Amino acid sequence: MRDPEIYRELGEQAWSWTLAQVRDDDGPWLPETVTDEPPARPADDRDSLYAGIAGLAPVLAEIASYRPLTGTERVLADGITERLARSAGERTEPSLYDGLAGFVTGLRLLAPGRERDATARLAGLATPDGWPTTIELEPGVVGPPFTDVIMGTAGIVMTGAWVGGADGEALMSTGGEALLRVAEPAGGGLDWRMHPGYRSSSPNFSHGTAGAAAALAVAGRLLCRDDFVEAARAGARYLFRVAETPDGGFVVPHTIPPSTREVEPLTYTWCHGPTGTSLLFAALLRAGVTEIDGQDVADLRRRCLRTVLAAGVPQRLRPGFWDNDGRCCGTAGVGDALLDAAQDSHDGFEMLLRDAAVMGDALVDRAIRDGSGARWRFVEYRQEEPLLPPGTSWMQGSAGIAAFLLRLARVCESGVDAPVVDRPDQWWAVPATVRTAAAYR
Repeated sequence: MRDPEIYRELGEQAWSWTLAQVRDDDGPWLPETVTDEPPARPADDRDSLYAGIAGLAPVLAEIASYRPLTGTERVLADGITERLARSAGERTEPSLYDGLAGFVTGLRLLAPGRERDATARLAGLATPDGWPTTIELEPGVVGPPFTDVIMGTAGIVMTGAWVGGADGEALMSTGGEALLRVAEPAGGGLDWRMHPGYRSSSPNFSHGTAGAAAALAVAGRLLCRDDFVEAARAGARYLFRVAETPDGGFVVPHTIPPSTREVEPLTYTWCHGPTGTSLLFAALLRAGVTEIDGQDVADLRRRCLRTVLAAGVPQRLRPGFWDNDGRCCGTAGVGDALLDAAQDSHDGFEMLLRDAAVMGDALVDRAIRDGSGARWRFVEYRQEEPLLPPGTSWMQGSAGIAAFLLRLARVCESGVDAPVVDRPDQWWAVPATVRTAAAYR
């Protein structure tokens, strides 16, 4: 573990580089990657949480948790707020990472109260089957409502739980019931595919069972819906059936049946590995579920995270094993989940903080620095030119990495009770007393 000031300095450098990439065209926008030939205009997902300006909101909120925003940062925060609030009235894509639920997230973090119109619009777009998507499965083909955290119902249910109020409860109730209807009995439990009829199951957090079950667990607790909580338990039972348990760990395959793409069958990330799947067990604990089929739920959360470290993360052991340092698929996402677990565990705080610092140290070592700031280049070994251009975004670039490094510095200095800038997809993983955006306590 290094001096916390090293993490903070690098986080500020990464933010400085990100801030320098922001442009204006009918409001702020951010190119997803930076190359010698910058894009001439904003991408279609310019406002999204995944790759757009809504993803800058949690970084600004993190910065504001330890120092005043600069004039430039305040102007940006105001610009993001106005752009999201204005665009929400026309937006039909509902999802957390590419649509209205992401707008709700950005608005609530930057201007609490301004998210209400977007939340109401999101509730108004609901159908009994969930939320129709505008995302194309292939060119010209729009699929049925997705069920997952990234693009579908689970992420919207989580957002409803996070914001609270009558509209939040409507999102939880409608979305939870939609998830119950599309659950598939499997392995003595329940499985959720990315959408009904999808060719395979991605059972971890971002696109499958762990995420859908986590959404049902937190919604079930808040709505006093035992059927939601029982479905979440059934999701965990399915994961028990398909998991591998090396040396007492817990890891679920990336895809079932195995993907036809060239991808490792076991990955360790937030999206498709035990890092994200640990959040299901945290959600079950918040719902009052401490044991399932003789397995201790708190221990399952710990086993997921132990498995990640035991696998060798964040070392780049071989091509394809650990080529990404971002939140969705890499080092920063692992580090943030470890910080959540650390702050949710007084007994294990020091050990989990040391593990999170291992991720921070890897980011320090891999940073590209110059007078413009700091950024990271990930690797795609299947391409002829494997070194990717540096990314800017919350999920795949410098914005998300900066927020993790700044949080790591604060937790190192302030300890287990350091304030947490919570978000829809992890708020239940930390004590309510440390959440800065808490709707429910």
